Amino acid sequence: MQTQYGDAAVTLADHIATVEIRRRPNNFFDVTLIQSLAEAFEALDSEAECRAIVLASEGKHFCAGANFHNSASESGLDRNPEKGNPLYAAAVRLFACHKPTVGAIQGAAIGGGFGLALVPDFRVLCPETRFSANFVSLGFHPGFGLTHTLPRLIGEQRANLLFYTGRRIGGEEAMAWGLGEVLTSQDQVRAAAVELAQEIAANAPLAVQSTRATMRAGLAAAVKAATDHEFREQSWLQKTEDHKEGVRAVAERRPGRFVGR
Repeated sequence: MQTQYGDAAVTLADHIATVEIRRRPNNFFDVTLIQSLAEAFEALDSEAECRAIVLASEGKHFCAGANFHNSASESGLDRNPEKGNPLYAAAVRLFACHKPTVGAIQGAAIGGGFGLALVPDFRVLCPETRFSANFVSLGFHPGFGLTHTLPRLIGEQRANLLFYTGRRIGGEEAMAWGLGEVLTSQDQVRAAAVELAQEIAANAPLAVQSTRATMRAGLAAAVKAATDHEFREQSWLQKTEDHKEGVRAVAERRPGRFVGR
């Protein structure tokens, strides 16, 4: 069966649900997409036939980040930090879901797209995979819960290196750092993710979910605390000259000329 949640399509077969983002080629995210993904994951939580999820994207990249051609409200950043951010509220919903998930990361996962790639329990990578927490290049603070999820996965020092430099790392280096569990060719990323999901789904589903709940205990609450802080920092940095320059520089594919205000 196939069900559509906005730009996310869900296919369920043999206990495996594939949730596919359909915004090719770059699969830029906004608040609407993350809310659609949250709705899809929550629906699968109540679907007994689903024992594991594969999170994937059509096109060249997994998720190349936010589309800065959109308005701030479309991106989910134009909000009062005291009243919360619907984008990050939807992100927390994703982390709160119960089914084990494998991410198929066939290309770039940048900025918030990097944060989205850390929602799954496991990731399948290829040499063409690219990760970057490029927020400082945009005069911005990291978001999407990355300040909690990334050091939890690869350690504080390596996370700091990515946060402070904004550098990109490829699939092979990402594997060595612990960002993925399987490295394969680009054309086999989806198939390898399904294969791993099938290996999980072959086990007793209640036992898998119980074990997962133990291992991820407190994760959604920690992401909520992280995104609340991240959004407060993003809110004031969004008003700086450096942020405006960072967005221009990235769009023009040049180094930023930052002035510290």
